[in-house]
Amino acid sequence: MKFKLTLLLSFFWCFFAFADELPDLGDSSQLILTVKEEQATAREILKEVAESPEIVHDVEVIDYLKNLGDRLVAYSPNKRQQFNFFVVEDTSINAFAMIGGVIGVHTGLLLAANNESEVASVLGHEIAHVTQRHLTRMIAQQKNDSIKTIASLALALLVARANPQLSAGTMTAASAMGVQKELDYTRDHEKEADRVGLQILTDAGFDGRSMVSFFNSLQRGTRFSEGASPSFLRTHPITTERIADIQNRVKQTPYKQIPDNPDFMFIKSKLRASIGTPQSAVDEFEGSIKDKRYINEASERYGLAIAYMRKNEFLKARHEIEWLKSNAKKSAIIETLAAKLEVASNQPDQALNQYIRALNIYPNYRGLVYGLAEHYLMRNQPEKTISLINDKINLYPDDSYFYELLSRAYAKEGKELLQYQSQSESYYRKFNLQQAIQQMELAAKSKDGNFYQKSIVESRLKQLTFEYANDRSKDKK
Repeated sequence: MKFKLTLLLSFFWCFFAFADELPDLGDSSQLILTVKEEQATAREILKEVAESPEIVHDVEVIDYLKNLGDRLVAYSPNKRQQFNFFVVEDTSINAFAMIGGVIGVHTGLLLAANNESEVASVLGHEIAHVTQRHLTRMIAQQKNDSIKTIASLALALLVARANPQLSAGTMTAASAMGVQKELDYTRDHEKEADRVGLQILTDAGFDGRSMVSFFNSLQRGTRFSEGASPSFLRTHPITTERIADIQNRVKQTPYKQIPDNPDFMFIKSKLRASIGTPQSAVDEFEGSIKDKRYINEASERYGLAIAYMRKNEFLKARHEIEWLKSNAKKSAIIETLAAKLEVASNQPDQALNQYIRALNIYPNYRGLVYGLAEHYLMRNQPEKTISLINDKINLYPDDSYFYELLSRAYAKEGKELLQYQSQSESYYRKFNLQQAIQQMELAAKSKDGNFYQKSIVESRLKQLTFEYANDRSKDKK
């Protein structure tokens, strides 16, 4: 329910509402949420994100979006603002910003975009909503009335996910409580987010015209499939005035020819290949390759290889990967798929060799690190998993899955203290303090471990307990 509520809050900042002049709100947002409070709210949101089945957990998709987002954030007006990006598995074309710099992107948006600059234009717009503190300013303006409306809408969204018919009455009630007033207010921020987002986009080296092209695509959006969320939350009309305003600004910037990023095309094909049945995915990619209906042949063949693997046609998948290795630009994404094919076709020795070769070329690519660590566990070689993860963990100190892999490896070795300690750190990085404390308590009670290890566990347990008590005291205020 919490995740639905925070997700609902975000839709008020979806990138396609209306454009008006920004009102002078002064510093009223500071009266509602301080920066520290925003960060605490962001942690709560990220906890729900980590636990939600609606979120894409594919590390290659996650890292692609994070790298793109971080590139844009480097040119944002507020360099101190922290950002976190995640992907929602939803076919509707949408993206949203939430309190504390948490930004979500629907898979439908990635599929609808024609190039990386179009995706970047959306992210730049959402980053601008955060840096301009639009959400906190809205809450400051609306005060308690806003919270009641948001709560009602959250209930409607939650019910709609399960049964759209049952949600109709709830949505009507929520509308009666002032939904239109909320939307009227949020429209005032769109022009500023467009302007600041466009500046971020161009400063980061992307094509500013992509914002206009994507706006135009969305105006013609009937050709895109719709998601499962209520149309009230899904539909955000775009005015011709808003498009014209961006066009006028873009005319003042020099033209740039931005080549397509192969990673974007591969990620898009990966998402497409996971839609529908394995046979329908195969038919789509085979047809586009046969008729040459593609922008990039390599990404189509990559998608076809994934579709073949879904259908357990491993020889055909191998043929496509061999084509990619011979004809496409070298890529960690291709190497990772090649290793996964060896695993899927029950060739463990070849998979091991592929992972090791690929990691020598791309030593910090998380998809390969995950794959090799999992492969060592499958081969009952936990000590190699531990060595690999400990070698990479400083590069990704907030990666909960690294600690989960360590916990599984220590469990295989029968090392209880280290198993529970690692699992605790995994939960902590999923923003679940209660579970983190429970696991660390088990680590403290374990019979193994030396004096040094026990001291670390006991000290860490005190830290976690103090942090949890501090959070609880804030909740009671």
